[in-house]
Amino acid sequence: MSEPAADAPLVLVVEDDPAIANLVGTALESRGLRHALAGTARRAIADAAELAPRVILLDLGLPDMDGIEVVRRVRTWSSDLSIIVVSARSDDADKIDALDAGADDYLVKPFSVGELLARVRVALRRASREPARPESPTFANGGLTIDYAAGIARVRGEELHLTPMEYRLLVLLSRNTDKVLTHQYLLEHAWGEGQVGDLASLRVIMASLRKKIGPELVQTHVGVGYRMVRVE
Repeated sequence: MSEPAADAPLVLVVEDDPAIANLVGTALESRGLRHALAGTARRAIADAAELAPRVILLDLGLPDMDGIEVVRRVRTWSSDLSIIVVSARSDDADKIDALDAGADDYLVKPFSVGELLARVRVALRRASREPARPESPTFANGGLTIDYAAGIARVRGEELHLTPMEYRLLVLLSRNTDKVLTHQYLLEHAWGEGQVGDLASLRVIMASLRKKIGPELVQTHVGVGYRMVRVE
């Protein structure tokens, strides 16, 4: 079997079972696709940022972190990368959780190699039809830096202790620097489906976040929403 071309699409296989990982890797290479292997969630998040794969095949039962958290973290910096969950969890609730977190597809183990490859082909075709949008895994503005892959924000090098909601709001604001995000937009995108937020809670959380990152970075547009300002 010949090696895949150097410019062939890269698939990141996130699987802690060596037998399954090798099976999937061999199948991908047989179809001319390059692949990289990650056996932990933290390795997967780092590789997703550093290697820029076109598709991630993601097991949920990883030794260091639930795979759904990998989906959430990758989605903080990339909306274009295709994520296909490949898991032994077959309950509808697990599928819904993964898809709500940002996964594009869900395949239950045991699976046929043919079906897996078909789903990868579908993901690659979809990606080829959509214009690529360069999205950086890091962000810097004034003294604020965010490592989206690690889920860490710092001010002048000191790590911030943010609540999960504060971090989600910070990501939304940083990804839309110089744009006013309305209260309704933030309530819908920070809280997500199945969760309920209200304007009073949003204001309290935003006040706390502004104190932590510096009030000069986020402007309040009274009655409308909030905007992260670009600071030199």
